[in-house]
Amino acid sequence: MSYTSAADRGERRIVGVLAACGMLSSLQFTLVVPILPEASRLLGVSAGDAAWLVTITLLVGTVGTPVLSRLADMYGRRRMLLVAMTLLVAGSVLAAAVPTFTAILVGRALQGFAVAVVPIGISLLSALVKRRRAEMGMALISGTLGVGSAVGLALAGSLVTWGGLPAIFWLSAAAGSVFTALVVLFVREAPARDPGRFDLIGAVLLSLGLVALMLVLSRAAAWGPATGTTIGTLAVAASALTGWLLWERRHPSPVIDVRTSLRSPVLQINVASFVATFGMYANHLLTAQEALAPTSTGYGLGLPLTTAGFLLAASAVSMILLSPVAGRMLSRFGGRITLAVGAAVMTAAFVFRLLFHGSVPLVAVGAALVGSGVALAFAAMPALIMASVPAHQTAGANGVNSLARSLSGAVAGAAFALVIMAAPAGPESAYLSASALSWCFAAVAVCAAVTCLLALGLAKTGITRPPSA
Repeated sequence: MSYTSAADRGERRIVGVLAACGMLSSLQFTLVVPILPEASRLLGVSAGDAAWLVTITLLVGTVGTPVLSRLADMYGRRRMLLVAMTLLVAGSVLAAAVPTFTAILVGRALQGFAVAVVPIGISLLSALVKRRRAEMGMALISGTLGVGSAVGLALAGSLVTWGGLPAIFWLSAAAGSVFTALVVLFVREAPARDPGRFDLIGAVLLSLGLVALMLVLSRAAAWGPATGTTIGTLAVAASALTGWLLWERRHPSPVIDVRTSLRSPVLQINVASFVATFGMYANHLLTAQEALAPTSTGYGLGLPLTTAGFLLAASAVSMILLSPVAGRMLSRFGGRITLAVGAAVMTAAFVFRLLFHGSVPLVAVGAALVGSGVALAFAAMPALIMASVPAHQTAGANGVNSLARSLSGAVAGAAFALVIMAAPAGPESAYLSASALSWCFAAVAVCAAVTCLLALGLAKTGITRPPSA
């Protein structure tokens, strides 16, 4: 009995540590977003240059995730988890200690490697923890993606008001140091390894293509959609990714197993991940619009930055509360039903937000409802992925799934910027018009409905339950 109790305590510690690391990794992307205007003033750079504090992290995360995930399958998942966490801490310390634009930009780039924490952590969980607790842990870790992003938006204003720009980086450095130490103490290495060799050419082609694609997605609004820079960068992305795809199909040990990633049901799951993540980011961005926009827009609440940030906590709280429910749904009904229910809740929530807004309670309820759906959907996707691939490829497969989520975040940000440019509330306004806000809610509701249909389509694959550890 004492042995069982000790084993249970060890598994609970593993789940808790990996969930904390996942939340910290997702927090890196949104912690800077609300304070970009303040960063522009404090660092003496233009608003366009300040936007690179977000873009560079997204770029490195998108490139680094499949590479670190592949290395994790080859050389050890715990080892690569520690590498990712160490780079996060190093980048945070650099950005906090040397408050110049160049140093902070380098620090933010290093923080981007933390995106790989989530897929590597999920693959560790599946290998180290018994099935039932692994299901709950997957739900918890997946839920931290939304929680971390919402918490970052909520805390940013208060941290900068209290301690200036370095405060947000010192927070990441301190939390990252603690969580890295906990990984060393409580998380052991997983036994499964892929004995292949690392595909350097594939990694270079993939990195080049993804960097070019992410630059187009994140900077097209500033460059202009029909400019030579945008078209040329898009051509580089298309050429590099096409070359990478052809190379990977012939390589015996590819960075990403293209055949596995493009076959059903893995492709369906990744597309569903992309669309569901788009809904999560849209929820954050549109909630911030409603909270911060002046009342003259017809929908804005005109809240100060600090208060508006805490309004976003509604979605984070709902994701935390729904994580245990998501784990139980995975155990009882399997990933397909859990994903479909989560997407259906998101669809209903965005319809609610379309019809009812204009007050703090309504915005908070709408954001919380979307967060509930996100918690269910995000819990199901890694379980479905791991049910679809061999055990020795779980880190890489989850890395591709995280790559789909990163691309979705970039698309959401780029689409949001384009909509503001096309339909602002007024000349030189940084806020959407009332009609544009309504169209955004309707469009994202349709995206969530598509996710639901994709989930129901998984019935043909026979995947109903996540795998046992």
